Amino acid sequence: MQEKNTQTYQERMIEAFVNKPEKSLWYQLAFSKFNVNGIDNMRWHWSWWAFFTGFLFFLYRKQYIPALLVFIASITIGRIPILGGLAVMIFTGGYATYFIYKGYKKKLQEIEAVVEDEEKRIETMRELGGYNQWVVWVYILLASLFFLSLLSAIFMPLLLK
Repeated sequence: MQEKNTQTYQERMIEAFVNKPEKSLWYQLAFSKFNVNGIDNMRWHWSWWAFFTGFLFFLYRKQYIPALLVFIASITIGRIPILGGLAVMIFTGGYATYFIYKGYKKKLQEIEAVVEDEEKRIETMRELGGYNQWVVWVYILLASLFFLSLLSAIFMPLLLK
């Protein structure tokens, strides 16, 4: 509990938003890149999770509008052979954290406009922020289906000979 008292209000709010203590420092460092003297600045900050999971990363982090936009981009731009899908993956990997930051800032402003008590603000951020655990299970299911179909595509012709 002593450690909590040495953290700044901003650090505590980011930790509450992320709701995974082991990831808080990573997000704090990333978020600090996006704010230059109080002005938001869109910058590149790489996330392998966003690169490999695309719109599911945004769903996991409760950022529904960016999830929808990346999903639509994946369907439309992803139709361009090889480079289309790769372009969406690279964009998502490089800029996803910025969109998470924008979601954080929006929630922060909403909470601070309504809740006066600092501890209640942190509790509210923890409640509104965080992540969707169900997305992990959806990803596991989709990845399993992909690998099973890949294995069947490889081995079915061999079995049918």
